[in-house]
Amino acid sequence: MNEGKVIQFFREILRIPRESGHEEKIIEFLLEFGRSRNLETKRDAIGNVLITRPASAGCENWPTVVLQSHQDMVCEKNGGVEHDFAKDAIQAYVEDGWMKARGTTLGADDGIGIASELAILDDDTLQLGKIECLFTVSEETGLDGANAIEPGFFTGKILINLDSEDWGQLFIGCAGGIDTTANFKYFPTPMPEGLIATRFSVSGGVGGHSGDDIDKGRANAIRELARFLYETLDYDIELCWIDGGNKRNAIAREASAVVAFKEEDEDAIIDIFNRLGKEIESEYSITDPGLTFTAEPVEWKKDIIDTNTAYCLIAALNCAPHGVLAMSAEVKGLVETSSNLASVKMLEGDVIRVGSSQRSAVNSARKFAAQSFEACFALAGADVTHEGEYPGWKPDTKSPVLHATIESYRRLFGEEPIVRAIHAGLECGLFQGKYPDLDMISFGPTILGVHSPDERLELATVDKFWDLLIDVLQHLG
Repeated sequence: MNEGKVIQFFREILRIPRESGHEEKIIEFLLEFGRSRNLETKRDAIGNVLITRPASAGCENWPTVVLQSHQDMVCEKNGGVEHDFAKDAIQAYVEDGWMKARGTTLGADDGIGIASELAILDDDTLQLGKIECLFTVSEETGLDGANAIEPGFFTGKILINLDSEDWGQLFIGCAGGIDTTANFKYFPTPMPEGLIATRFSVSGGVGGHSGDDIDKGRANAIRELARFLYETLDYDIELCWIDGGNKRNAIAREASAVVAFKEEDEDAIIDIFNRLGKEIESEYSITDPGLTFTAEPVEWKKDIIDTNTAYCLIAALNCAPHGVLAMSAEVKGLVETSSNLASVKMLEGDVIRVGSSQRSAVNSARKFAAQSFEACFALAGADVTHEGEYPGWKPDTKSPVLHATIESYRRLFGEEPIVRAIHAGLECGLFQGKYPDLDMISFGPTILGVHSPDERLELATVDKFWDLLIDVLQHLG
């Protein structure tokens, strides 16, 4: 078990609620952390925090380096797990060299980045130049903190982003993204007499990050449920209720719908569900071995969704673009453009909201992916909006910090790192727009299953990550 400073601080962070948009307690913790150590500490209006470690004696002329991570975490849990992210600590445990959480996301994305910065701020024996530790808010829901950063909030010309999840890989570019939301206004309708209702559920999907994992071919529970609903339309079904997915940047792992139909059609509809369930389970037997289809009778006495809106919703969910849309022609194996059908929710005010996100390293392709999603749902009668757009980060293969990091990696580990761009979004694109001369790189330890309760941190790579980070900081001087 790694009980180094980074892991010790990460364990402290696990006790602090920090869901996106609700970072008040982690902000308070960071401010107290810096001030209690007599370090220059400040926050801006949105909640970004900057703690500065002065240069060690003899290192005053070294370049100032900004270390950056985000405060918030994606809060996902398995069905049936009782956990209140607003107050409960993450229940972490270690198994076979991996740190995991019991039924929830772990928050190593990006808690491990925060912890590494705290470990540097806490250790005044390290011989380093001036270090500015930047902690941004609401990265997971729209990169809000980075977007609100004002020029001059930090002074360093070199920035190391600590929000990557593949040890041995150095990232020098990322995709930009945009969120697209479709709202259906439905008309609550009384449940027709003589119908019975059944709740159909798809669960057990692996899920994952809608950027990093979109090319893994994993099941999207919303789409698989929609496939079933579409096949039952010939039986004049009524859609009573539907719910699936949660976060825009996570692949939907679970989805459910309550469907009403004539009793004489029950056997035929259940047969369709069972047959299609087996077919889909077979399709995803490698990527999602735990995918499960369940049906259970329910009593439904509430209003239902009007027939026209239900049909339009089901049709749109079936044709909505999801998954990889294009691979890069320049970088082998890199996803260039993708779309994620993220969630479907019934809201107050008789609204059904479908959430999605589109990513691309090419601005025009990202715009077209969002327009394709918009066109699909606009044709179905939904009101479609776009928000949260952020730019990509253009790679610079001549970057001085890149070459310094490569040299450190070779020196420490005797092998070549992989240098690449990533399809997920990083805050570096926004920093680049506001600080055009900023020299940036991103790296981190291995974290798998991010944005899902399968998230896990490989402890052995935390030590290597720490050694690399310190070596880079010392040799940049």
